[in-house]
Amino acid sequence: PFCREPTPATSEDSNKQRMKRIEMNDPVAIFLEGGEQFIKGDYSSAFELYTKAAELGELEAHYKLSLMYNLGYGVEKDEGKEMHHLEVA
Repeated sequence: PFCREPTPATSEDSNKQRMKRIEMNDPVAIFLEGGEQFIKGDYSSAFELYTKAAELGELEAHYKLSLMYNLGYGVEKDEGKEMHHLEVA
């Protein structure tokens, strides 16, 4: 488990660990990467990552998806999908 590994000492090591976690379908790592993409303005990538994290059980990802559907960031506004993700979150 990742929790038993030492904290990465450098940014490069941190990025490697994050990518390893994403490759292993860690929903938290996928969710956090979605947040990074959202901040960069890459809403399409953020949406894909949040969707994958939500499918893997990350409840916060459902909340972020509800916001994206509410605001129309990277997706067409959709009140039904917004409410679905809010209810799951």
